[in-house]
Amino acid sequence: MWTSSALPRLALGLAAVTGTIAQSYNDIPDIQAYGQHFFYTNNGSQFYLKGVAYQENYNPNGTANNNANTKYTDPLADASKCSRDIPFMKKIFTNVIRVYAIDPTQNHDDCMEQLASNDIYVIADLGEPGTSIDSNNPEWNVALYTRYTAVVDSLSKYKNVIGFFAGNEVVSAQNQTSAAAFVKAAVRDTKAYIKQMNYRKTLGVGYATADVPSRNELAHYFACEPIDGASTSIDFWGYNVYSWCGDSNYEKSSYGERVDFFKDYPVPVFFAEYGCVDGVEGDPPNRPFTEVAVLYGNMTSVFSGGIVYEWFIAENGYGLVDIKDNTVSPYPDYTSLSSQLAKVTPSSTASSAYKPSNSAPACPTVGGTTWAAVASPLPPAVNPQLCDCEVKNLDCTVDSDDEDSYADVFNFICGSNQAYCNGIAHNATSGTYGALGGCSPKQQLAWVANQYYQGSSNKQSACDFNGLAKTQSPTTSAGCEALLSAAGTNGQGTVPSPTGQQGTAAASSSSKGAAAGTMAAPGFFNYGKAFFAAYVITALVSGVGMFVL
Repeated sequence: MWTSSALPRLALGLAAVTGTIAQSYNDIPDIQAYGQHFFYTNNGSQFYLKGVAYQENYNPNGTANNNANTKYTDPLADASKCSRDIPFMKKIFTNVIRVYAIDPTQNHDDCMEQLASNDIYVIADLGEPGTSIDSNNPEWNVALYTRYTAVVDSLSKYKNVIGFFAGNEVVSAQNQTSAAAFVKAAVRDTKAYIKQMNYRKTLGVGYATADVPSRNELAHYFACEPIDGASTSIDFWGYNVYSWCGDSNYEKSSYGERVDFFKDYPVPVFFAEYGCVDGVEGDPPNRPFTEVAVLYGNMTSVFSGGIVYEWFIAENGYGLVDIKDNTVSPYPDYTSLSSQLAKVTPSSTASSAYKPSNSAPACPTVGGTTWAAVASPLPPAVNPQLCDCEVKNLDCTVDSDDEDSYADVFNFICGSNQAYCNGIAHNATSGTYGALGGCSPKQQLAWVANQYYQGSSNKQSACDFNGLAKTQSPTTSAGCEALLSAAGTNGQGTVPSPTGQQGTAAASSSSKGAAAGTMAAPGFFNYGKAFFAAYVITALVSGVGMFVL
């Protein structure tokens, strides 16, 4: 067996013999989503994804991704691993990889150059463990916005980056559909940031869904455009599908139903994960990948290919290769995948001959137990400067970083008078949002503490909370007046969109070889079940707060 160290040299040698010049990430043609398909921008030929998920020891599920202590390895930061794996990827015709979490403080030039020289593109998820939209307690806040924009800043210069996923399987159960509003707000703000920073227009932002009962509503919700002048729709739709197991077929797997549903969809659709192991023999399972012929055959008028899950072997039985002592050993299903992909010749449409005709679908409506997120209004834009301005302008502020002690204070203040907490409300079902709902927990607590203090005639004792808070002399920094005026004295006004670079400027460095660090704590709904229950009861009575199924 060839070792992984010999293959890169062989590839370079062949390039020298043939006289071909390897592409770099600066001159590789970028990929553009146009209507229902992807196209190369240099010649207008159609692009089909033949990809593999590339991330070691990582569970990308929305709920599992909440743990800040989860360890992960940036797959694009180690050039030696990229040079080890890329030659084997090319043997299975890989032209795109999906990465679930990268460290934006690391340098990715070497790996991205190697990928580009092998005509391999990248789709990157924007979250990381501990800094992703929570399925059960969703928010769109400063910590998330900082993380997302930092990833965009880090990868935007590479022309072999197709785009980003703003969420992965965030809605995986019927009682989590309200979380879709926060992901849609993340799509809106990420797209706005790309435009504001004058990054490539071809950089897209999408969402990857699990095959869940609400999948049809989710697809319509993320593609609908309810607000004139605001781009809130996705640029592409990823589908994590595991219904074709072993030697299944077009009907049994429900692939035909998916083609029928998405035939009128306005943006490209592809399998963001596929390759079922259920009922497949072998240890690890020897997947036959018979679905490949169908995916790149009679489905190509609607679907743009797919990404196999996954490269590295995991405890769940998924994985195409085993790596020991830095040597790559392919499993039998690697050979099966290569054999199946070698047979396919998907039909191609030139962009010059293609005229998109599909329009955005209607947004699903809130009702019953099937859908719990209004499409308009969405959570307001996250503006870190507004949050900073508000805290400096308060008479009473929080003087402690002990986040474990916040729950009791939130519970007391919001329970005493719901109006004190209207400025931090985020209810996706009623579309009720406060202007400060996207700030950090400490900033939100400072806001409600100040409301309580002012409502108590500015008594000194009303700004203490067992030493958690203190009075201060409010200040208004340059540029804050307009932001404060827009948000309103009750915190129920509007939130101006932020300006300037956000992610790179604000992101902190952390070692991703150990536990991943959060850039800020999650929102106040995560601080204690007692507070959460009490606040929701109060909120529902007043018509403000979270919707609970």
